Amino acid sequence: MPELSLLSVHAHPDDEASKGPATVARYHAEGVRTTLVTCTGGEEGDILNPAMDRPGVKERLPELRREELAEAARVIGYDEVVWLGYRDSGMPGTPANEDPRCFARAPLDEAVGRLVAVVRRVRPQVVVAYGPDQQGYPHPDHLRVHEVALEAFVAASDPERHPEAGPAWSPARLCYIGWSVGRSRAVHDKFIELGLPSPFEGERLERLLRAPERTDGAGERIVVDVAGYTAVRRLALLAHRTQVDPSSPHWFGLPPEVADTLYPFDDYEIGPNRVPLREGADDLFAGLREPAEVGAGERGPD
Repeated sequence: MPELSLLSVHAHPDDEASKGPATVARYHAEGVRTTLVTCTGGEEGDILNPAMDRPGVKERLPELRREELAEAARVIGYDEVVWLGYRDSGMPGTPANEDPRCFARAPLDEAVGRLVAVVRRVRPQVVVAYGPDQQGYPHPDHLRVHEVALEAFVAASDPERHPEAGPAWSPARLCYIGWSVGRSRAVHDKFIELGLPSPFEGERLERLLRAPERTDGAGERIVVDVAGYTAVRRLALLAHRTQVDPSSPHWFGLPPEVADTLYPFDDYEIGPNRVPLREGADDLFAGLREPAEVGAGERGPD
């Protein structure tokens, strides 16, 4: 059996804690090599935890966010954290978004080259990033993650592109983690059932209620069973003490024993995929666990 390797690409420190951490924890426990790429330092983050809103914290935010990410990565089970080296882009119309150092302003080929170097070094069969549909939260850095990860997925297998980044490697599958309709509906319904005010209100609630039900389809979606690992999400979020308010009803409004068993799944949409998937696949490495089935590997000139 080849060494299995999973590479996750996220925009800011704390994104790794809110998007798919239980999946990473599960695969790490199974012996899969797990690597996290964080594209920016999260310099534009706000102090969302009142207990951390004190003198000197904002001034040290980049340093603190690195420390928080290190702790969250340890909780989740990442074997390695790689910083891609860009500045937080902030939101459109802000000075941060005009900064030439920010991720959104970086030359695309430069950013792709940096990620290609990571892909070729850690040789993942599966890369996880964000999908093209980000209408719910179109942050420039999240949009850029999709662009860079998609292009790097293709470029990493081409020996003529970024030859300085090492021998070509072809990941087998690009998966997209994002807003889970199933989880969100389960959370909303449980709040109502327990007589608690739902954190979904206004436009967020309308968007949730009108979101279409999605069913498993061959080659379209993978639903990973993360039972036994769901508490990792809560613990990893708490590690981001400047960014996450421990009294937030959105993240922590349900009792832990309820939240941890409510929706024990992570949902992934499938992007470019070099290995066929069976209908109802429940494993990011489906079709990749036996040597004869592995479609990824080193590539040379055709």
